[in-house]
Formats: sequence, structure tokens, C-alpha cells
Amino acid sequence: MNYSGTHSGFTQQANMRLRNSSMDDSDGSQLFENTSGAEVGPQAGYRNQQGGPPPAGSSGHSLLTDPMSNLAMAYGSSLATQGREMMDKNLDRFIPISKLKYYFAVDTLYVGKKLGLLVFPYMHKNWEVSYQQDTPVAPRFDVNAPDLYIPSMGFITYLLVAGLALGTQNRFSPELLGVHASSALVWLVMEVLVVLLSLYLVTVNTDLTTIDLLAFSGYKYVGMIVGVVAGLLFGRTAYYLSLLWCCAAIFVFMIRSLRLKLLSEAAAEGRLVRGARNQLRMYLTMAIAAAQPIFMYWLTYHLVR
Repeated sequence: MNYSGTHSGFTQQANMRLRNSSMDDSDGSQLFENTSGAEVGPQAGYRNQQGGPPPAGSSGHSLLTDPMSNLAMAYGSSLATQGREMMDKNLDRFIPISKLKYYFAVDTLYVGKKLGLLVFPYMHKNWEVSYQQDTPVAPRFDVNAPDLYIPSMGFITYLLVAGLALGTQNRFSPELLGVHASSALVWLVMEVLVVLLSLYLVTVNTDLTTIDLLAFSGYKYVGMIVGVVAGLLFGRTAYYLSLLWCCAAIFVFMIRSLRLKLLSEAAAEGRLVRGARNQLRMYLTMAIAAAQPIFMYWLTYHLVR
């Protein structure tokens, strides 16, 4: 009897130990699940990304960073605005952007009339530029007004025609075309500078600006294009004939256009001074007009063979 009671006591103690151990395991697993499930939020995400707890005072750091970044952006935008205004002011001092808009105010009708005037200037009667409240009207309203659209397009077209001519002669190369472009540009700039120096030495008071001189000097590209295209299509004889016609046309055009510009102040001077300066102005006008055919031949003769 004693043995059986003792055995039953041991059995009850063993069962209690197994039950306690299972309860401990279940409590441990429940504790682990609760702690892992409790970290669902910004801090838990931060800890998972960084591999540790979020730094202390992170919310305060973000509050301090946002105002500083906004202040830096505002300061940078103000500096950019000031720099752009300063650049526009200094650029307009050397390159009058506002005035350039006037020289590109053209339309298709004006371009057609001006091209016809450059090739056939003999029948044109009125060469005076129209004014409205002491300001010349836009080129699209007056065919006599100088523009930069035709000279700039003529320069580009001349380079394209030169490349075509070199290609038909198996002499085309990007380097050679670049030499032609730089040569034409350098001669144009030198021509304008020489005219400005001559006007300064002769002391001519005129409203002829540097951009006007650039426009008038750029009109010769129209005749150059006509001569080269005629030479490519019909041979060298056609080149000489068409270039001769265009040279005579540009000479007449320059004489009649610049004569009004350079002699506009002659009426306000005395008779003796007016007579002496008129001769100088006429010589200068004829020199500028005579230089156009020379440049036209110099820049095109090697393109037609």
C-alpha cells in the first residue's frame, strides 16, 4: 500500500513538472510574439531599415532641417534672379537684344519684295525709310528698312550651297566647309569695322548704326547664292553672267540706300563745309558699294569649276 501511494505521488509530481514546463514554454512563445507584433509603426520601420533603434530627437531634427532648407532655396532663387538681371543688363550693353527684335520683324511678303529689290533695284523709286513718331517702322511694313533675317538666312544658305558645290567636285570635307564659314564671317566683320572706322575719321553724323551696316553688308549673300547656283546648273559662263548682274544690282542698291543715310546731315551744315564733306561722304558711299562685288567674287570664284 505504501509503495503504491508513493508511486502515485511521484507520478503526480512528474505530471505537475511537465505541465509547468509546457506553461513556461507557452508563456515564452507568447511573450516573443507580443513583443515582435508590438513594433508596427514608424519606429519599428526605422529600426528595421537602420538595423537599430531610431536616434533620439529625430523629430526635432526634421523640424530644424525644413526651415533651413526653405531658407536656402529662397536665398538661392533670389541670387539666381539677381544674376539673370545683371547678365541681361550687361549683355544688352554690348548686344542690344531689344533692338535686334526690330531687325527680325519680317513676314513672307517683305522677304519676297526685298529679294526682288536686291536683284532688280533699277525700277524702284522711293528709297526713304518710313518713320512713325521719330521711330522707323518695322521692316515688314517698309521694304526700304534694313533687316537681319535675309542676311542671316543668306549666310546659312551660302554655306549649304558651298558644301553642295564642293561635294559635286569631290572636295567636300567638314574642315574645308568650316574654313569657308570662318572666312566669310571674318571678312564680314572686317568690312563692318573698316566702315565704322571710316565714318569716324570722316566725322559723319548719321543715324546709321552698326547693326544697319551688318544688314547692308549681309545682303550680298543673295547675289553670291544666285551666282553659285547658276554656275552649278549651267556652267562657269552662267556663273559669270549671273554674278555680274547681281554685282551691278547690289552696287546700285547700296548707293541708293546709303546715300540717304550718309547725306542726311549735310543740309544742316554750311555751304563750304557741306561741299567738302559731301565729297568725302560720296566717296565713302561709293567705296562701300564697290567693295560688295569684290567680296562676292572673292568668296565664290573657287566654288565653280
